[in-house]
Formats: sequence, C-alpha cells, structure tokens
Amino acid sequence: MSAVMFRVRFVNSFLRRLLNGGPVNRDQSHPQFLTLRVLAENKIALMDDLMLVDMLYSFLRLNVDQHDSLVQQLVSEAWLRIDRFPLASLSKFSICLSDQHLQHSPLMGHITSIVDQRLSSIDDARILTTLMISVSSLVSPRLRDALISRADDLLETMDPSNYNNPRRVVQFLRNIKHSSRPLLEKCNGIILSNLPRLDAENIGIIMGLYQSLQFNNCDFRLAVKQRLTELIDSSTDPFSFTKLFVALAPMASQEIKDGLENTALLLADELSAFQALAVAEALEETQSRNLSLLNKITSVIQRNLHVYKPVEVARITQALFLMQYQNPGLFTKLRKILVNFLQRSVYPYEVTMLTRVLSMLPSPRLDEGVIARVDSVVAQCNLNDLNTISHAVAKWMRNDQSYRHNTPSKYVRLLQNLNRCGHERLQTADRLDFVLEDLKYISGEWFEEMLLEETMVTLKRLRDQINWTNVPELSLFLTRINYLCPPLMDRIASVAIKDIDKIHHSAIYATLLPFSVMNYDPVQADELYDVCIQRFIPHISSFDPHLLVFLAYTLSVADHFPEELVREIFSIDFLGKLDAQLETLPDTLNMRTRLRLMELNRAVCLECPEFQVPWFHERYCQPLQKKGNGTVSPVQQQIHRMLGEVLGGIDCVRVAVGTPYFYSVDFECTLDKQLQPLPYSQPSTLQISDRGQVHWGKSSVENIRDVLPPGAQRVAVGFLDSKSFCKNSPHMKGEALMRKRHLEILGYRVVQIPHFEWNSMELSTPDAWKEYLKKNIFRELSS
Repeated sequence: MSAVMFRVRFVNSFLRRLLNGGPVNRDQSHPQFLTLRVLAENKIALMDDLMLVDMLYSFLRLNVDQHDSLVQQLVSEAWLRIDRFPLASLSKFSICLSDQHLQHSPLMGHITSIVDQRLSSIDDARILTTLMISVSSLVSPRLRDALISRADDLLETMDPSNYNNPRRVVQFLRNIKHSSRPLLEKCNGIILSNLPRLDAENIGIIMGLYQSLQFNNCDFRLAVKQRLTELIDSSTDPFSFTKLFVALAPMASQEIKDGLENTALLLADELSAFQALAVAEALEETQSRNLSLLNKITSVIQRNLHVYKPVEVARITQALFLMQYQNPGLFTKLRKILVNFLQRSVYPYEVTMLTRVLSMLPSPRLDEGVIARVDSVVAQCNLNDLNTISHAVAKWMRNDQSYRHNTPSKYVRLLQNLNRCGHERLQTADRLDFVLEDLKYISGEWFEEMLLEETMVTLKRLRDQINWTNVPELSLFLTRINYLCPPLMDRIASVAIKDIDKIHHSAIYATLLPFSVMNYDPVQADELYDVCIQRFIPHISSFDPHLLVFLAYTLSVADHFPEELVREIFSIDFLGKLDAQLETLPDTLNMRTRLRLMELNRAVCLECPEFQVPWFHERYCQPLQKKGNGTVSPVQQQIHRMLGEVLGGIDCVRVAVGTPYFYSVDFECTLDKQLQPLPYSQPSTLQISDRGQVHWGKSSVENIRDVLPPGAQRVAVGFLDSKSFCKNSPHMKGEALMRKRHLEILGYRVVQIPHFEWNSMELSTPDAWKEYLKKNIFRELSS
C-alpha cells in the first residue's frame, strides 16, 4: 500500500510541477503524462480527500476535457465524499465544478447547502470568498445576506495586503446583481491600499466589476489613473499593453492617449485575436479617429474571424459600426457570419445581442430563418431583451422596401408574440425585485406604447413589497419614464421615512429624484426631505464630487438648500477635487456634471444670496449661448406673430432674450403701469426667419436691460412643450417651476403657455389664440 501511495503522491507532485511551470513537458500526448494519467485513474479510491481534489484541480488546469473519463471519475468520487471535505477542499472542489460550467448542477446545490450549514465555522476569507463566487447563482436572499454579513466580518480580520479577497467579494456582488454599498466601500478601501502594487490586468478586472455594479468612486479612479500612467513604460509586450490600453485610454489626457495609440500601432501585428477585439472596443469608447491604427487592428481581426464566438463577432461589428468604419466588404462578411450564428443559437441572451447588432447593418431584406429563430426564443426572454428585439424589428420594418406596399406577416407575427410575452411576464410577476431588474435599462417607443400601462399596474399590485432595499431602484425607474404615480411615490416616501437609517447615504439622491423632478409632494413631503437631508449631511465628505453636485441640484429644484451642503460644494477644496474627478469621467457625464454645477450656482445666487456664493459661470455660459443658429418650432413662430398683433406691433416683442444668469426667455414684452405695451428702443436682437432659423445680433448675449419707467413690468412669455410635464399627466415638472421662480426673482412676471392648452380644441382659431394671450398677459397682478 505504501508503494502505491508513493506513486499517487508522485503523480500529484508531477502535476503541481507542470502547473508551476516546472521543467517537465506539458504536452498531454507525452508518454510520461499518459502513464501518470492512467496511474491516477486506477488509484482514485486510494487517494485521501485533499489529494483527490488537488488531482482534479491539476488535471483541469492542464486542459484535460471535462468529459474525459478521468475527470468524471474524480468528480464522482468527490461527490461521494463531499460531506466530509474540509472547507479548503470544498472551496477548491467548487472551483473545479465552475471550470466545468456546473454552477447550476445538483452537485453545486449540495455545496450551497453545506455552505449554508457551516457558514459560521468559515474563518478564512479566501475560502469564503471562493465559495461565494461558486455558489452565487444558487443563493437565496437569506443566504445572500448571511454571506454578505460573514464576508464583512472576515474582511475586518484578514491580512489587508490580500486584495484578491475583496475582489472576489465584489465579483460575488456582481454575479448576484446586488449592490451592498457598505460592503463595496469596505472592499474598495482595501483595494485602494493595494493599488500601488496592482498590474493593469487586475486593475482592469476590478474596473469592469465596478462598472457592472454602477459603483463610482472618485478616489479609486484618480488612483487608478496615476497607477496606470506609472505602468506605461513597463507595459511593452502585447498582453500587458492591451490591458493597460483598455483601462487607461478612456480616462487619459489627449497627450497620453496619442502615445498609447502610437504604441498600439507598433504592436498591432503581434496582437492576438482577442487583444485586437479589446483594443477595437477601447478605440470606439474613446471615439478615436486614428485611421492607421484602426486599419491595423481591423486587419488582425479579419485574419482571425474564424476563432471568434458569436457574442465576440457582435462586439466587433458594433465597435466598427459605431466608429463609422468604411469597409462595406467587411460588414457584408460580418453580417453573413452573424446570420449563421443567429440561426444556430439557442441562448436567448445571445440571440438578442446578435439581433440587435444585425439591425444596425443595412440590409434590403431579412432572411426568414432569422425571424423564425428570434421568434422561437422570445418566450424565454426578459423584458429588456423583448424591448431590444422590438427595436430591431422596427428598424427592419423601416428598411424593408416591401413593407411600404403591404404588411409582411413575418414582422406582424413577431411583434404580436413580443407583445404577448411582455404582457404575460408582467401579469404573472410576483416579485418586485425581479420586475425592477427586468426594467433597469428598458426604454423606447415599444415599451411606452405596449407595456408601460401594464408595467404600472404590476408595480402598483406589488407595492407592498417596496422596502428600503428597492426604493432607490424604483425611484430611478419612475424618474426615467417620467411617470407620475402617487400611490407608488407615497409608498416610497413612507418607507424612506420609516427606514431612512437603513438606506445608504449615497442612495438619497436616487430616492429623492422622482419627487424633485416630477414636482410631487407627498403628504409627508417636509418630513421626507428633512430626514433625507439629515441622513446624508454627516457623510458629505465621503460622497463622490459629481454625485454630491447632482444631489444638491436635485434638492435645489425642490427649493431646498441645506447650508452645509452648499458651503461644501462651493469650497475651494471641493471644486479642486471635482476638477480632478472630471478628468477621469466619460465625456457625457463630464458635461452633464458641469451643466448641473452651473445650474446649482445660478440657483444659489438667485435664491440664497445670504450664502454669498459668487457667480463664476459667466465664461462657461457665453459659448453655450453663442453656439451657432438655433431653430424655433412652428408653434413658437405662430405665437410670435400673434404677440405682435396682440401687443400692437412686432416692435413690442423681443425674441429669445438673454437674461442675467443666462436664462433665455422665448418672448419678452414690457407693460407700463396701465398695462399698456411699450415698444423697445432697439429691435429684437434675435430675429426669426421664415424657415424658423434664429440669428443672433451683436448685443444679444450681453444681457442688455433697458431701464424701466416707474411702475412698468417685464413679462416673460414661454411655451412649455411636453418635456415640461409628466408623461401621464398635465402636472408641471420641477425644473419648469424652478425656472419660473428664478425669472420672477429677476423681475419678470412669467406667463407659461402649456402645449396642451395652446393646441386644445378650445384654441383652434386665431381669435381664440389672441384672446388667450390677452387674458394671460394683461391680467392684473394680485398683491
């Protein structure tokens, strides 16, 4: 027996040497490997538990096929012993099952049960976090919370230099689509302390996980940018450079980006198929126009098209299309490959992605096989996938010339199936959290026309399930679809007030958003704003700068200006930190943050002069106001003509008037103390042509203000289109009301013309429109 065990241990030692890069030949066809493989297979029953799992792990790492008899025998033997495995072996065995894509197998279910029973005895963070990833697809909400709690405890006691443990925790949260903000911040703190010794590959992995969880942290991004910049000189081989390029290029300065692109051009011919794909996607993300580099990367991709999987071909096609790459022959080839993949695919997520990308490409007619394959998986799709497919079908219908002459039944049947499956999914839903996950990114005409009302019925039916964990997600959804629903918003308010201490301070922004944006005051409005403000104020310094700006702006729309918040944002230190963060943010978020800061600055100056915050956005606003020619709508042209008639002459009306603090008023007129129109000494600085084009005069952006006679008043007339109102109601939104407040502070009497009033049946004649304007402009001010 001792001789046999010696041989078995020798096999195990040999395999470890192979994995550790030892001098032994790694070729599986080598006679030594085959001999050891046979020896291992014949002595499985004699192995102890530790050796059994080590042997399985080693053979899988050496790419022995999972269907090989040796692997299957090792797995079967391990299953028989699994209840007695030490936790370290159980953890390693779970990795082996994941390697074999057995995450949903009964055997992984058995491991999940063992983890549940023995969780309190797991004291090693490495063992726990490995098991968490392996069982992530099978955990119940109860076990999920228990695992998060246990991980939180072990992260406190583990060696802080081991960054892989918090990384695995973040990966677990990504897998279960659960953003536990306190745990994420703890993991981020440990990762940050280790960042100076991380390489580009590990940094890229962590950045990807954060992005999936929508976790933004200013300190992390700034530290990452610095660390990646330090790694530029040492990242000279294709592998390390590709990882660096993908992570750094989107946040780098133009100078560094140009240097990275030059290096990429030199290394392009050495890139593997998957490295070329990664670089292509990074070029698209950075909106690069380096045609030489793009041609080089595309040539590498073309040589390797045969090795890509379906989703990878879809990603390639999307990246090249969005970069407007000019190569019709390549796109024709990509389209043919995508169609072949789609017709064979059985995975709903894969069919959805292939369908979406195919719809981007020009095509005179669509293959019947494509429609049939899409139709066959629709019943398995979630709401977001159904919505994506509906967008694709709409594009195909527009591009199909035959659709203009008849109604092709292939499209009609598919749309009917999409509608039916969407309604069925909503009507049978019994878990609010699952519905919100489905709705997370959904938007567009099909959803609004076909599913929006059914969605609201479902949400109201499940409103008793609204709790502090899903309040932010539900609030974001209601804001995004611009749907005023008092029953849901009242419930959100009551839950937020009751459980405010459980809601993470960073989630206060999302929680308050629908109330501010849609100008809805629940019964407990004052209490809601008070408890939310008290919740985040102690944590102001820990907010990401851009998120704090968004939060402050949201509160300002609702006419709330907490002094501590205002003074923090307009401090020199904060603005410096914000500037540094803006350099790392995507362009769209960067511009949106700058705009919100300007609007907040304006609101504070107008509504809270006692804070003595200076107006420092003059230079920011001037280019925006000067930017080219604009266009006014036919309705606004109509109102302009009517105002000229009502006021006794076109010289009594100014168009697109710039105010102090850079508001633009659609129309301005001045009334004397007897409410008689006063002609302007200068004509309007902005003229409307017959085609609706507007042209600025030299003085239009200088905010010229004529001195008013005693008792006279300025009147601002504004047309409010549908964007100023909630989707399902004539209820005016918060920003329109804030604008009115501000113009009144600037000395205007504000007349707002809602689109639904101007376009109503009651105002269908010129006389009715004129009477409407007279009634609103000349009415006496109540004092």
